[in-house]
Amino acid sequence: MAPLSFIASLFLCVFLFKSGVVLSQSVPGVYVFGDSLVDAGNNNFLALSLAKANFPHNGVDFPTGKATGRFSNGKNAADFLAEKVGLPSAIPYLSLVSKSKKLSSSNATVTGISFASGGAGIFNGTDELFKQSIPLTKQVEYYSLVHDQLVQQLGSAGAETHLSKSLFLIVIGSNDLFGYFNKDSQVSKQYTPQQYVDLMVSTLKGLVKKMHGLGARKFVISGVGVIGCCPAQRKQNNTECKADANYWSTKYNDGLQALLRELKSELSDINYSYFDTYDAMSGVIQHPQTYGITEIKAACCGLGNLKADIPCIPISTFCSNRKNHLFWDLYHPTETASGIFAGIIYSGSRQFTTPMNVEQLVKA
Repeated sequence: MAPLSFIASLFLCVFLFKSGVVLSQSVPGVYVFGDSLVDAGNNNFLALSLAKANFPHNGVDFPTGKATGRFSNGKNAADFLAEKVGLPSAIPYLSLVSKSKKLSSSNATVTGISFASGGAGIFNGTDELFKQSIPLTKQVEYYSLVHDQLVQQLGSAGAETHLSKSLFLIVIGSNDLFGYFNKDSQVSKQYTPQQYVDLMVSTLKGLVKKMHGLGARKFVISGVGVIGCCPAQRKQNNTECKADANYWSTKYNDGLQALLRELKSELSDINYSYFDTYDAMSGVIQHPQTYGITEIKAACCGLGNLKADIPCIPISTFCSNRKNHLFWDLYHPTETASGIFAGIIYSGSRQFTTPMNVEQLVKA
């Protein structure tokens, strides 16, 4: 007869396996950088920010049924990705920062932190419309503080091992492009579109190299989606997609992919998964029925033309069936759409994830 201790250990192993904890040991943490597509509530802590989602009807389908600061009716892509590697959702960095601006000690710094912020861009000036956000440069500065705390908690060698196995998700760039094509844009007077996207790429490269210098080795980097087809853009163009915004999204994505290849040749110890958001989103728009979606133009929550004249605020109305909408509000995908994209990121084919998907990246 097996000793009770052996039986107990076996039971514990089975429980951990089923709960996903064993898998999470191969991915000890997920660190999230980006904009409102993956913001988990950082903007709730920014007093001046106009880009907030900490009120109904946001969160109506979140497990708690309440708004969290996510720009969604439920979970976003970062939440789904964390689930797939057996980890809890990364918590907002600013929720760990005391009024003295000092980072408090927390086990959450080990399993993952979200630095993402609604309105953020690669450049510092993208938050002008929303008054306040955390640009990517600042997000990387915050990560450096988390890195230092991990060294204190785990020791230098422990932190290095932990971070080398962790995933670094970067979803950013849309706000930079929206800012360029805004009718009141000042940057469009300073740069040609090509100069601007080239500058986006070179600036991002510098920030990724800083992250690498702070232990990051496995990157999950999303290209920009079909931004000219979001309800906010369609309503300006007789419900049709804005071709110029889409064209320059593809040009930026081309530059981003070239950048990642360059980084791999310069820094042989990194691995990455690039998600072709543009093509994946185009596929949903062109063949929505394949994904159980019937509405690709109008937002679910809002008011007016395409429900994009007024954003998703408490006085707005929202659709009863969120699962058949691509867009939750005038800019952001529904929980259903985010789940579709996260599934492709994790286990999709090389049509959408290059040179590997996240499932393969975890084992790299």
